[in-house]
Amino acid sequence: MRAMKLVLPAAILMAGFLVCTTASYGTAAYAKKEKKVCTICHAKVVADKTEMAKNLTDAGTEYQKTLPPKK
Repeated sequence: MRAMKLVLPAAILMAGFLVCTTASYGTAAYAKKEKKVCTICHAKVVADKTEMAKNLTDAGTEYQKTLPPKK
């Protein structure tokens, strides 16, 4: 019974993290490869992926042109 008081809230919290997180597609890999922070290419960092794609700086727009096309 005592273990249940700890396990149940932990399980609910873990499920919440799994449901509320979004997938990122290679942004950390790009940052690591280029040794730059996200704000070099983006005006501001937000959780919404489509919003991140819209707020590119001039450097981000130029870098995007160098990437291979998505399949």
